[in-house]
Amino acid sequence: MSAGVTEPPDAAGPRRRLGDRVGSVEVLAALLVLLIIFRDPLAGQLSSPRLQTWTTVFVSVMVQAVPFLVFGVLLSAAIAVFVPRSFWARALPRHPALAVPVASAAGVVLPGCECGAVPIAGSLIRRGVTPAAALAFLLAAPAINPIVLAATAVAFPNNPEMVLARGVASLIVAMVMGWLWLRLGRADWIRLPRRPELDSGSRGLAFWAAVRHDVTHAGGFLVLGAMAAATINVLVPERWLQTLADNPVLSVLALAVLAVLLSICSEADAFVAASLSQFSLTSRLVFLVVGPMVDLKLVSMQTGVFGRRFASRFAPATFVVAVVVAVGVGAVLL
Repeated sequence: MSAGVTEPPDAAGPRRRLGDRVGSVEVLAALLVLLIIFRDPLAGQLSSPRLQTWTTVFVSVMVQAVPFLVFGVLLSAAIAVFVPRSFWARALPRHPALAVPVASAAGVVLPGCECGAVPIAGSLIRRGVTPAAALAFLLAAPAINPIVLAATAVAFPNNPEMVLARGVASLIVAMVMGWLWLRLGRADWIRLPRRPELDSGSRGLAFWAAVRHDVTHAGGFLVLGAMAAATINVLVPERWLQTLADNPVLSVLALAVLAVLLSICSEADAFVAASLSQFSLTSRLVFLVVGPMVDLKLVSMQTGVFGRRFASRFAPATFVVAVVVAVGVGAVLL
């Protein structure tokens, strides 16, 4: 007899019907009711100067960054879907050492956010592109494309040299890592990826699937990054930030680690960096160079796409090279 393990129909039916009736509209209605009930306590909290400052910083970062994020995601999806992957095998030089700088520079004309660059790099390898060139493109495309550089110019209107410094440093890091892979990398460290929404179905469906995927991931991390930047400005005592900012070594390390932890999309990270005005331009350059190349979401994606053996070697090496190169370029250009 199975009565002990089977749920009675009368109990399951109402539960299913209740689940069918609860959707996004009902959740929104419930939130509105709660806001009405607790409007007085919330109004008192919102009048707090610290919360008003937090809201101002958060909204300003989001308003400046969202247009670049949306345009970058649309362009990245279009490139991933409509540019034939066989184009790369024909366009790149046959010699791997020469293919690395060409693939790195291709990020200027064929941009993409870091969320889409990982599967695209895997697809390039699968189509016959040398891994060193594909990995150089993976690092360069999110950092030196026109959308990211334009966003950097908007975020640093009084420091146009930051745009040049970011482009030069990111390009150098991408090429160095590509050449290091030629020298030290092993083919058995890479597990080739497959991204179904880009590899099957009509191009229109693939395009919108890629847009939804990248907006969900990049937009979510942008919100978290804006919240973190606002929280740092409000909760962290000014003297602590100033202590870090006054020490050249600590300021560089602090913003390098912060870039890894925040995991902000490259189309939006310049606005967060600009809000950290206590720090030097060189420290903020380190933030902008490290972020699109090494952060928590990228390490996770690289582990899932290429394998743990690859990510455990490639990510730490990229972090060290990015910090060293950014500091050197900052010392010359900033």
